[in-house]
Amino acid sequence: MHVAVVGSGPSGVYTAQSLVQQDRVPGVRVDVLDRLPCPYGLVRYGVAPDHEKIKSLQNNLRAVLEHERVRFFGGVEIGPGGVSPARLRECYHAVVYCVGAAADRRLGVPGEDLPGSCSATEFVSWYSAHPDVAVRGCGPPDRFVRGVETAVVIGVGNVAVDVARILARGAAELAATDMPHEALGVLAESRVREVHMVGRRGPSQARFTTKELRELGSLPDADVVVDPEELALDPAYADPSGLPAASRRNVEVLRDWAGRPPRGRARRIRLRFYLRPVAVTEAAGRVGGVRFERTLPDGHGGVTGSGTYEDIEAQLVLRSVGYRGVPIDGLPFDPARGTVPHAAGRVLRDGAVSAGEYVAGWIKRGPTGVIGTNRPCAKETALSLLDDAPALARRAVPGDPPAALRAAGAEPIEWPGWLAIERAEAELGRSLGRGSVKIPDWAGLREAAARGAALG
Repeated sequence: MHVAVVGSGPSGVYTAQSLVQQDRVPGVRVDVLDRLPCPYGLVRYGVAPDHEKIKSLQNNLRAVLEHERVRFFGGVEIGPGGVSPARLRECYHAVVYCVGAAADRRLGVPGEDLPGSCSATEFVSWYSAHPDVAVRGCGPPDRFVRGVETAVVIGVGNVAVDVARILARGAAELAATDMPHEALGVLAESRVREVHMVGRRGPSQARFTTKELRELGSLPDADVVVDPEELALDPAYADPSGLPAASRRNVEVLRDWAGRPPRGRARRIRLRFYLRPVAVTEAAGRVGGVRFERTLPDGHGGVTGSGTYEDIEAQLVLRSVGYRGVPIDGLPFDPARGTVPHAAGRVLRDGAVSAGEYVAGWIKRGPTGVIGTNRPCAKETALSLLDDAPALARRAVPGDPPAALRAAGAEPIEWPGWLAIERAEAELGRSLGRGSVKIPDWAGLREAAARGAALG
């Protein structure tokens, strides 16, 4: 039984782990394919560089990818310009798509496309050295924070907290991370002094975790400022005892901060609530700020507009309002949910199970949960596949699927190539007087992988 898993982030690796660690179908082999030369998905390219404990999850994922019946092939594009899903299906007994949710949700307000307005994901990709980084509204990547004194982050989830924290950190604190050297240099010259993180609902409905929230309060050079009158608009603020535990802890942290005077530090993070963006305003041909409408609780968990407005001047606007899955060429897609239709992970075509095609992760359930949420999701899909295995294994497939992939135009980067990239990043860091430093571009990654392959 030979299975392809498309995507090497947590959902893909957990799927591979579930397949090879069970004993129901002996000898299952798994090829984990990824469009990028490097494994680990958002653990490498989404977790903030100063979150070393979370990034250490790579060690657990590595152990799976080094299993004797698991192989990694990077640089394999599935879809237009690459290997078609139909061809991939010919090469393997089963294919599991674990491709995440690649598109950002938009605000849908005037001025959203002004220079200086872009998605938080683009900012994260830049400081995480994603080789696809393409900053549209913000100009060239090195222009993110140049000339910026005030930034507005729209959203109150963990990604919003991450980008606010990176904007408010000093470069000396980030030098010990694997942040690409160019990004570190740009942030070292940053003149950002104020960051507004803004949500349209109240503190009891914010999506960040308490651990992430508390990190903002521990930054050595930044004050966190909250407005007690704004917090008090939340019906649960005075007595949060009836809230779920996570929301109650968030409110308790914010209540504590509301009673503290600013300490006069170099930077300031303002947490704002009950403000809905209605326009990104313009100044001299680029972002000049954001106009917000004050919202009020509607008594049903939502908000309603109040008809009063507030302008916040800013030179950088980062939206962090969620993600959406994108269609995979050759697979069915539910545009309303942004997912592939499925039943317990089995892909459905016109309501009927499509034999040998499966999904796991965000493309299966939508962009919800934390990294650990992918483990039970992947296990459910793997169990469905294993239930189907007796019928799937009857079909003949090529004895060497990678050769068939190459014949289809792919140029896979195998595990030794990835290890060569790791060595090159360690060497780069040493040359700069730092720890390991990420290579931020396709050419550099491919060159490092090829150099490793040439050395055997």
